[in-house]
Amino acid sequence: MRLATFRHEGRTRTGIVEGDQVRPFLGDPGMREIIETGWAGRDTASGVPLKEVRLLAPLRPASIRDFVAFEEHVEGVRRSIDGASGVPEAWYAAPTFYFTNPHTVLGPDDSVPFPAGSVARDFELEVAAVIGPNETIFGYTIFNDWSARDLQSREMKVSLGPAKGKDFATTLGPWIVTADELDGFKRDGFLDLWCSASVNGVEVGRDLLSNMGWTFETMLAYAARDSRVVAGDVLGSGTVGNGGCLAELWGRNGRQDPPPLRDGDVVTLTVEGIGSLTNRIASAAPASPLAPVRRRDPANARSERQH
Repeated sequence: MRLATFRHEGRTRTGIVEGDQVRPFLGDPGMREIIETGWAGRDTASGVPLKEVRLLAPLRPASIRDFVAFEEHVEGVRRSIDGASGVPEAWYAAPTFYFTNPHTVLGPDDSVPFPAGSVARDFELEVAAVIGPNETIFGYTIFNDWSARDLQSREMKVSLGPAKGKDFATTLGPWIVTADELDGFKRDGFLDLWCSASVNGVEVGRDLLSNMGWTFETMLAYAARDSRVVAGDVLGSGTVGNGGCLAELWGRNGRQDPPPLRDGDVVTLTVEGIGSLTNRIASAAPASPLAPVRRRDPANARSERQH
């Protein structure tokens, strides 16, 4: 089943996508409610043509954990971002993730407002698992982890994650495909789905989702370890290899080829069994300058509290 959130005649609604139509749920439940309580047995209205609605991000996640589950991506981006080679040995110990901003989620056909000062703009082709009740996987959607690589490179020298290089935008969509719909693609626990990325209609990357180092179930178990995962959480697969982002290609080619994204560029991610997700690149308003840092002066530092 494909479940969508959309705008139609001034209302935000959820519904079941069938062919070129969407059947709205009666009562307009939010997607989080559907995930928590189920969609089966819910009454729907008559179908509305998809061309008459505006698809939105399928849900507002409770949280977003983004993993890094593809060796090829780690190797290429590491070389591009900090000049290192190979894959860190720690990567093999557990499926590492970081938290990103659930409040800047975008949907299909939204413009992506990159930080105005960023000149190394990048997409990231991923699939996300949407978590259901009792630490189960409810379904899957396409996930674009937009990245300002120049900001990311500077920030990660502090060894605290990508921060402002990532948190300005994440795109989810075009809908959620329930887990049962993709069971036929399972191979040894992995989803054997072709994933591709194009910029302005030219394909720049293609890989199988089954090249992940861990299954989504393993990543979910790791996310829940000594912590809490709730229905409506989103787990990103991490970026696929073989051109799943530009930075991997930059690291492999030794130069920014293909070039970074620019205002007006159109990025389309396509995942077999799920669909396609398209966005256009834009720039946010220039940020106000920060107040300068106050540097510590060792000569004036106090080693003990003064009374």
